[in-house]
Amino acid sequence: MQAKGKVRATPKNAPEVELDEDFWNKAKIIETRSRRKASVHLRLDPNTLDFYRANGKGHLTLMANILRAYAETREQRPK
Repeated sequence: MQAKGKVRATPKNAPEVELDEDFWNKAKIIETRSRRKASVHLRLDPNTLDFYRANGKGHLTLMANILRAYAETREQRPK
């Protein structure tokens, strides 16, 4: 945010907020950065690769998005 100029100093008249022990007991850590992507080697049959390459630039991103969507649907299934 700082690089984009979206960080501002706290105003002098901003109210102070006291955070009690109960707040900190219920607080959760949330990752603000996404995990880094992993580079993999994947062997595909020629027809599959040709299908995605026919979509032009971004075919690898498209493949990654389809794999992610599939994985997300599998995570939501009851076991």
